[in-house]
Amino acid sequence: MPKPAKVKIRVSTQPVVVMEAEVARKIRQHARTSMKAEVCGVLIGNTDHERMTVEACIAGINAAQGGAHVTFTQDTWEHIYKIKDKEYPDHKIVGWYHSHPGFGVFLSEHDLFIQQNFFSNPQQVAWVYDPHTDEEGCFGWIGGNIEKLSAIRVGYSQDVEITGASAHEFEEDNDRALDSMVRDAHDQRSAERVWMKWMIRAVGYLSVMLLGFMLCFVFLNWRWTPVFEQAERYGQLVEALRQFDAEHPGVLGLRSDGNSNGLNQPLPQQEKLPAEKSNGKGNDGKH
Repeated sequence: MPKPAKVKIRVSTQPVVVMEAEVARKIRQHARTSMKAEVCGVLIGNTDHERMTVEACIAGINAAQGGAHVTFTQDTWEHIYKIKDKEYPDHKIVGWYHSHPGFGVFLSEHDLFIQQNFFSNPQQVAWVYDPHTDEEGCFGWIGGNIEKLSAIRVGYSQDVEITGASAHEFEEDNDRALDSMVRDAHDQRSAERVWMKWMIRAVGYLSVMLLGFMLCFVFLNWRWTPVFEQAERYGQLVEALRQFDAEHPGVLGLRSDGNSNGLNQPLPQQEKLPAEKSNGKGNDGKH
């Protein structure tokens, strides 16, 4: 991961950058097409003293991409100038943009090299966007140094005059300016991702319900399987007893339902009396 370059914010002398909302949307959309490697492009617009208006962007096709760097190749520049001459002949290249997927908003050593050698005009800026966190920032030339800018507007392009008094207002109202930029950017991102949020939420609910059903099935199966097995074994035992009783009647004395009942056992035979008793004679042989 590249090391962040040291930057300073000097609000009273920095230019005002006004970026159209559609341009910011295209930059974010381009960056989200590559969540692991950097992408790049150029910013198209006009400059007026200390105010810069970004009205379009051109994606850097065929750029040399890497996880933590991106480079404009010869094919990239040919594509950029071809599009610019055809669609934006009266505009200038006012800077460049690139993504930092997952490692924040800053200018690395490689980024500073590109800014110093390809965008060295004092009115050219570098726009950085992190598609993982939706964080973005702008860097420009201030007094010969590349520093982070805070006087940025996204979503509108009305005139902003910079005077001695308004320069101090920028310094005092820096937080308000940043809040305005973040609010506009947040509204745009919300409109783009509302369907994605609902889809993720629905998938999450369905996943929780499916997991709950699976856990209930496993628990009930664990609790009731021994009961079902015992019932099955009992039924097999009863069936075996019935079959044995059918083959050996009277041994077990089972009823028709298969249960043992002592009443069905054969009664013991009464002992027969001696011949003299059976003839009705008493002990003395008299009637």
